[in-house]
Amino acid sequence: MDCRKHHGALFYAAADYPKQAVTIECEPQNYKGRYFCATCGSSVFSVSEEEIEIHLGALDVPSQLQPSYERWNIRREDWLPLFSSVERYDRVRDN
Repeated sequence: MDCRKHHGALFYAAADYPKQAVTIECEPQNYKGRYFCATCGSSVFSVSEEEIEIHLGALDVPSQLQPSYERWNIRREDWLPLFSSVERYDRVRDN
């Protein structure tokens, strides 16, 4: 399942943080590194080997963050407007 099917949308926004910079204060449910609210089932964050990716829709004030890059541009819809001054990657972000 790719992220489009997981989220049910053409794209989504997330904030990536090093694992040690994030504290989880609840008991979310998980499936293959994807974590969900145990009460409502909403997707909240994902965990990879080095990072935690927090879905901006789970934040109280997502507008405090600005995008710095886009990944998986090979799947980007032509009708979406471009974000100015962000790095773009065809697939995963180069580290």
